[in-house]
Amino acid sequence: MSILDSVRKQLVPIHPEGYKFIAIFAAISLLLYWIWTPLGWLGFVATAWCAYFFRDPIRVTPQRDGLVISPADGYVCQVGQYAPPPELGLGGQKILCVSVFMSVFDCHVNRSPVAGRIVKIAYKPGLFVNADLDKASEDNERNGFVMETPDGRFGVVQIAGLIARRILCFSREGDNVSAGERIGLIRFGSRVDVYIPGAVEPLIGLGAKAVAGETVLADLRGGEPRRNHRTG
Repeated sequence: MSILDSVRKQLVPIHPEGYKFIAIFAAISLLLYWIWTPLGWLGFVATAWCAYFFRDPIRVTPQRDGLVISPADGYVCQVGQYAPPPELGLGGQKILCVSVFMSVFDCHVNRSPVAGRIVKIAYKPGLFVNADLDKASEDNERNGFVMETPDGRFGVVQIAGLIARRILCFSREGDNVSAGERIGLIRFGSRVDVYIPGAVEPLIGLGAKAVAGETVLADLRGGEPRRNHRTG
């Protein structure tokens, strides 16, 4: 294996959506460098951060039936019984909802939490308050998926954050997706809510770190052992 091949193996892929932003950051950095060298170096640091933000690492997703996988990188900011957004058409009854908040340092590529068919995609304009707040689920701009599976209908909602100004959806109504498959991206700083049908216990607690496409949020078939959580 050549040195170049070794370097390529160590580099995390960049999602194509990020190329234009990285180019803009780099061009501004060159201009700042020409104006005043210290500003240029700060610009190059910002460019490196932009490339890091749009990283799209390979993930190894558990494929056993009944597992609900995290759709986003970040920390769990909400676990409890909540009614899904009305535009999803999932009814007003409260069901288990797990929310994962993504900071500007987390990977922002979103993945499907389950295998199934996307039967509905609903976009709703709104505000841009801090996505870590409970009211963000109701007030913020969002894009929701309804996914039909053998275990029922799931809701997956991308929510824009304080500085996020664009929700990207990679999927369409009628698409069949696998658990862990890329379904969207949000820039820059946001959260994803997963509404899980049925009487199921969460396997992750508040404040826990979640990895998109890998961390198990719940098990509808009951095969995973129940877990206790502590903060400290």
